[in-house]
Amino acid sequence: MVHPRVLRALTTPLIGHMDPAFLGVMNDIQALLRAVFQTTNRFTIAVSGTGSAGMEASIVNLVEPGDAVIVGINGVFGTRWATTVERCGGTAIRVEAPWGEPIDPEAIEQALRRSGPVKALAIVQAETSTGAWQPLEPIASLCRTHDMLFLVDAVTSLGGAPVEIDRWGIDVCYSGTQKCLSCPPGLAPFTLSDRALAAIKARRSPCQSWYFDMALIADYWAEGSRAYHHTAPISMLYALREALRLVDEEGLPARFARHQLNHDAMIAGLSELGLFPLPSKSHRLPMLICVTVPPHIPEAEIRTSLLSTYGIEIGGGLGPLKGKVWRIGLMGESSTEAHVLTLLNALEELFIRHGWCSTPGVALQAAARVYSRTAS
Repeated sequence: MVHPRVLRALTTPLIGHMDPAFLGVMNDIQALLRAVFQTTNRFTIAVSGTGSAGMEASIVNLVEPGDAVIVGINGVFGTRWATTVERCGGTAIRVEAPWGEPIDPEAIEQALRRSGPVKALAIVQAETSTGAWQPLEPIASLCRTHDMLFLVDAVTSLGGAPVEIDRWGIDVCYSGTQKCLSCPPGLAPFTLSDRALAAIKARRSPCQSWYFDMALIADYWAEGSRAYHHTAPISMLYALREALRLVDEEGLPARFARHQLNHDAMIAGLSELGLFPLPSKSHRLPMLICVTVPPHIPEAEIRTSLLSTYGIEIGGGLGPLKGKVWRIGLMGESSTEAHVLTLLNALEELFIRHGWCSTPGVALQAAARVYSRTAS
């Protein structure tokens, strides 16, 4: 869902992308993004493109032929990152974990002992395909000990859970606008540490992508002196500024608490229907719930009924989880008590109709108990 203020911002009359007034919009976005990334990084921008553009930009700028990068793989997006490293001529050292589980720092240590010099480590904080939440602090410590750049995918987590760039020592981080920031898709919030910028400037060969070359883009986003690089998506940047203002008005602690509360209520209700989370309790994303679907339930048929009858869309499984899980987003503007109760009510009705639930209201009551405990 997108807040009406963001939709109105999309209709703001267009001006030139080098107009001084628009450059002021860009300054506002940089300041607001620094706040949500919890960083003082000078280079904090919105890349013109979706979250996948952020992923590609993170690699094409830092990886040259022959560079080794450790990539944590426990779902779809870690796999995609490894492929991007290899397309740049780098060596992707895959450190894997079962889908739904976090990457073990000890497994990374073992990979480092077996390998030669490693330039960077890339890991997904919020794996959208499994609902798994990756702890970052132990891995950040490893990166500093072994002098590796630390790259983090925060596409699903930014704005819904802590992403502490400076405190955790993250060198490169990107996200997407359409998840917890509740802006239409089309931009990738992106931040680089001074350490990462120095590595980009020290490249032995030019960046293989002109469009994502951050050495060039930096001159367009540099405050005070702007150099033309590409035509910015002006309407999307208007929308992002308004979405970030909404985040700022709510405050990050309150926003994180809201996502966690709605997550807890949804889990309580789903569990009463026999739908249990894939990740362990300590590694569950608050904004993306992934639950296993019992074999007797035709998961695709139920998802179709939810959409056609109730107007509710939830995701199916990807890769090896296809047909085995449901992925339910509670992100940003969509993370509300009303949405939790609406979905649980719809699932109850469908489950009762098929004979999979015999106690009407059981899921709703479980969720209500979570909300009432918080209210008291």
